[in-house]
Amino acid sequence: MALYVKAAEILDKAERKQGALKTLVYDSKFSNIKQLFALVCETQKFSPVLQEIIEATKLLKHTKLKLQLAKVLVYDLLMGQGLKCGGSWKALMMKHRSRLQAELARRKVKLGVSRNEDLLPAGVQQTPGDRLPRYVRVNTLKTTVEDVVDYMKRDGFTYRGQALRLEDLTLKDREFVKDLHLPELLVFSPKAHFHDHFLYKAGHIILQDKASCLPAHLLSPPPGSRVIDACAAPGNKTSHLAAVMKNQGRLFAFDLDAKRLATMSTLLLRAGVTCQQLANQDFLKVDPDSPQYQDVEYVLLDPSCSGSGMVCLRDNASTDKEKEKEEARLASLASFQLRCLNHGLRFPRLKRLVYSTCSVHSQENEEVVTACLQQNPGFRLVPLLAQWPERGLEPLSQCLRASTAKTRTHGFFVALLERCREGADARREADVLISPSDANPAPVSPAVSEKRPAASEGEESEASETEDGPTPAAAAEQTDATPSKKRRRKRKKKKKQAAAE
Repeated sequence: MALYVKAAEILDKAERKQGALKTLVYDSKFSNIKQLFALVCETQKFSPVLQEIIEATKLLKHTKLKLQLAKVLVYDLLMGQGLKCGGSWKALMMKHRSRLQAELARRKVKLGVSRNEDLLPAGVQQTPGDRLPRYVRVNTLKTTVEDVVDYMKRDGFTYRGQALRLEDLTLKDREFVKDLHLPELLVFSPKAHFHDHFLYKAGHIILQDKASCLPAHLLSPPPGSRVIDACAAPGNKTSHLAAVMKNQGRLFAFDLDAKRLATMSTLLLRAGVTCQQLANQDFLKVDPDSPQYQDVEYVLLDPSCSGSGMVCLRDNASTDKEKEKEEARLASLASFQLRCLNHGLRFPRLKRLVYSTCSVHSQENEEVVTACLQQNPGFRLVPLLAQWPERGLEPLSQCLRASTAKTRTHGFFVALLERCREGADARREADVLISPSDANPAPVSPAVSEKRPAASEGEESEASETEDGPTPAAAAEQTDATPSKKRRRKRKKKKKQAAAE
């Protein structure tokens, strides 16, 4: 019964705008977060339909239940996987089951539909694109992509190879492919479930939405580096960072809630992570100049947000008053996010910081990044994944966005900020080594430039710097050549003078 009580409590708080649904769920300290999150999301989605059924059957009058508690119970009874409670409450709901089922059937007949989904308003109904694939990240700390593919094939799944386009992610039951963007991601049908699968329980696979895998993939800290996961719970991105680092180096992960941190510790243990150092601490209170963190070079920042990109958490504000409250909440979140971002850039040896949210609102995304860049001119945006189909809103096209329609994921935003001071210093050093006469080298011929391989994202700035002028060695050869020419001229003059005499 604790599940339904907690779900009703969260729905009530969400209705009174006391927090984002996702944040409320993770802050609830409930033992099974995934089960609670699924129940809350689905109940909220069907809330108008459930309320109509409850009112038509006069359930509150007959049972003395509160509205939100009645909604979660009726959802699981009629549309979910059945009631997960016993005792007097289950007996009470079973007593009214026939009337509730009859009212649900009556509404379907009236609208001429057969699915529960079709009872929802058109703006709330999921399109085929909303029925997202099941994404499975292979945990390379414990296994390989090839081994997991072989295991799944032996387990009765049909492997369709490497996906080459977005349409290849539309799969039938028991089919799967390799993702077209992320090498360690496998894609299954939406109906595939792995919570009871051996590979999941053993930590060989992580159930993680594709968009959520982007931050660690794009930050790409090398093995042996010092990395911070600023707002770490529930820990999937932390385990992904550890895999990218090959468990080498030091991964600092912060979270304010001790219980969430303990749950995260269990998750990381199952995933085989050993390079982590967890801290029950507010990231904003971490001292960047502390000896413990002075060597940090990479930061992953995924702060609290509205969660508006989650398919089940789409904004439903309709009245002017609700919209005003929503705008005020977004302004408060954006202020917090900007503080976190500015703080993350204060680490003295920082090279790169990735900023991400599961929000679709520009206030939490492009506007936060723009304000941060204005306040931190020593950093620049790094262009990301040229082949990604959805970009940040102009002029921040270097960033990535994600959506159900264009990327077949939850809504998401990612920006990668890089310190640009080192590049400027390198150019100044190169200028010192180049003589004034060599300041404008001859242009490269088209034939040569066509053969030059494209630089990777991380190499673009270095490549442009080396092409600005001759290498230091070449410059040195030119300066060495000048005295020898002078000596030859002197010898020629002496010979002419001798001949004249």
